[in-house]
Amino acid sequence: MGNNPLGTFLPLILLVVVFYFLLIRPQRKRQQEQLSMQNSLAPGARVMTTTGLFGTVVGLQDEDVILEIAPGVETRWVKAAIGRVVTPVEDADDAEPDSAQSVAEEGVQKDAHEDIQKDKDEPVTETPDDGGAKDSSTKQS
Repeated sequence: MGNNPLGTFLPLILLVVVFYFLLIRPQRKRQQEQLSMQNSLAPGARVMTTTGLFGTVVGLQDEDVILEIAPGVETRWVKAAIGRVVTPVEDADDAEPDSAQSVAEEGVQKDAHEDIQKDKDEPVTETPDDGGAKDSSTKQS
């Protein structure tokens, strides 16, 4: 039996190539997109930090971003803490709602309405009174 060195290392080489294309390359691409987004920030942009805080960019200084989180309340953040730029709500209102989503929402509302009607139609059964007997767990000494 001949030990071919290429045959021995081929599975290892294939594993490294698969890891590169499935893990390393997409991660680098996401990092580059994140970095370009952070470098393209401008005053007036509505952003969300990595911790989930929403604010509006008021100013930029070197690697810092000044966010206005409420009228008159400004905080200083590192650019790397900006998670994403939030799209304005007006753009979302102009778009036509997804018909599948609206149909699903109507179905949920209809099911809830049917459940309420079903509850109204069913007779209410009452448990008999225990004749004044006290529960042993609430006895007082």
